[in-house]
Amino acid sequence: MKATKNPIHAVWSWVRRQPPKVKAFLAVVTGMAALVLLRFIVHDHDNLFVAAEAVHSIGICVLIYKLMKEKTCAGLSLKSQELTAIFLAVRLYCSFVMEYDIHTILDLATLGTTLWVIFMIRFKLRASYMEDKDNFALYFVLVPCAVLAVLIHPSTSHNILNRISWALCVYLEAVSVLPQLRVMQNTKIVEPFTAHYVFALGVARFLSCAHWVLQVVDTRGRLLVALGYGLWPSMVLISEIVQTFILADFCYYYVKSVFGGQLVLRLPSGVV
Repeated sequence: MKATKNPIHAVWSWVRRQPPKVKAFLAVVTGMAALVLLRFIVHDHDNLFVAAEAVHSIGICVLIYKLMKEKTCAGLSLKSQELTAIFLAVRLYCSFVMEYDIHTILDLATLGTTLWVIFMIRFKLRASYMEDKDNFALYFVLVPCAVLAVLIHPSTSHNILNRISWALCVYLEAVSVLPQLRVMQNTKIVEPFTAHYVFALGVARFLSCAHWVLQVVDTRGRLLVALGYGLWPSMVLISEIVQTFILADFCYYYVKSVFGGQLVLRLPSGVV
């Protein structure tokens, strides 16, 4: 008697056989379906932003476990951690001077753990750091983000320095994972803990993007007016969407690896 095929594996096998354009279309449809589902099951959409920060913190905890358990930082990007620390520090400054709330506490905890990871990579586990693979030039993101922040920032009543800082942390967060993706592309093989961490970032970015999109829908666009005038409201949404799409490709291969029962994730060329 022929064994019944698992429906999930059957669907996944069908998706894998589709051409790239069909996969992209299915990804968009799945994302939109997830947004609709979140809109109905999460009544306060501000909770999605808190959840995004919490998932990011969980991802950092996975890194800490890796560093403590395996005593190696191989496969991790120091530059990504430094970019993360920069945008978290800037966002904390903005939180303290503009709107102190639960996000401030979550960011403070995440910044503290990120700084610990940076310390471990720079000093305690330096011998295992793949410096030659971590070759993404930071000025490629720092300079454009700084220029964008000066040109396009909130038009609220806050001090100009605070408004530029707010914009800077939004833009930096959108691209902070690029060095980590470059390391993984250079090595082609991603060990489990690093893969879990990056997947957690992908989930966090999707939840954050969902928060903004659903808030705009719920307020019928009034939120965009509350954020200010000019290009800034659009740039906030674009930054959130960019973060999500940057990690979408990796998340696809991560899920594919999990369903395939593989502990080690192997990335094909051209993912980043």
